[in-house]
Amino acid sequence: MTHDEEPRRPVVAVTVPSPAALEGPQAAAHPTPSAKPTKAKKPKASSEEKADGPSKHTDRRAADYFKQRWDDKPVKRIKDVRTVGGYLRIYTDLPESADNSDSALTLCERGLEYLRDQGVADPVVFVQAEFGENGNPVLANILGPGDDNCRVTHPEPG
Repeated sequence: MTHDEEPRRPVVAVTVPSPAALEGPQAAAHPTPSAKPTKAKKPKASSEEKADGPSKHTDRRAADYFKQRWDDKPVKRIKDVRTVGGYLRIYTDLPESADNSDSALTLCERGLEYLRDQGVADPVVFVQAEFGENGNPVLANILGPGDDNCRVTHPEPG
């Protein structure tokens, strides 16, 4: 070794045992309460995802149309109005069980009127329930020119 070189140091490998190995085989068979698996939490839906109030997606013209023309129970149930992909979506605070209810049907018919006033040739309207386990379920709809009423139909069991 020359004067300018540093002395070589030995390399030592260290293995660190797992906590289960330190506590023995009994510890692995009977985990401590702190070793309980944790449930993965679903991320909470944002206000925009829930559609429970105005957002950057709100169709202001449509929302104003409803507010200026009517001041009744159905309109008071509206939380947001959006035009998405050419479809008018009316989000409400109505429960999922309110499919084909008077309020849902009234809002659907008014949505259809709004789209016709806007010159939409093939209007599509969805009235949707409050956000829940199933997202915002559809309560009433018009699915285009072949649909002549707002009632949601349910397929016959096959």
